[in-house]
Amino acid sequence: MPNPFNTAQFLKSAARLDQAPPDTGREAAFAGRSNAGKSSALNAISGHKGLARTSKTPGRTQLINFFAVTPEARLVDLPGYGYAKVPAEVKAQWERHLNAYLAQRESLAGLILLMDVRHPLTDFDRQMLAWCRQADLAVHVLLTKADKLKRGAAQNTLLSVKRDLGLLHPTATVQLFSALDGSGLDEARTLLGTWLALE
Repeated sequence: MPNPFNTAQFLKSAARLDQAPPDTGREAAFAGRSNAGKSSALNAISGHKGLARTSKTPGRTQLINFFAVTPEARLVDLPGYGYAKVPAEVKAQWERHLNAYLAQRESLAGLILLMDVRHPLTDFDRQMLAWCRQADLAVHVLLTKADKLKRGAAQNTLLSVKRDLGLLHPTATVQLFSALDGSGLDEARTLLGTWLALE
């Protein structure tokens, strides 16, 4: 099937919400720990290897990066957390901007929360789910690097996370995903297409 995201191109970076593009149309944001494979997922979904920068040093994304899919639809790469070697006050500032973005951005249709299938539901993931639940924001979890586990183990993790999501964010959905072998790619694109009204 044709990929509706292959038109995606870099739009702008913002350190603060007031530097973001106009709050019109629809956008879907990607968040996750610095080593969850966020850039790889964005690149796989768009079909552009270099759309989002991948780095050997996790935590390089310190700005909110906006990518235009159409004039009215955007993908948004949020700062990665966890391994970023930055001072505590910078992390606190990121958290304030991130919380403001999730709570105040009118065009935000939903959040893609990426978790390494081998280490799901970290403290950061739970914090993000709590913020999104409070903001009444749709969340879809990508359990990334699914190729690193055997099928049975990956399915067990999927069921376990699904159970926990019932308590943390009852309307959140979850799937297995691998940017490396492409598993789960069509499912993720379909959901994003619905959020961004691309269908």
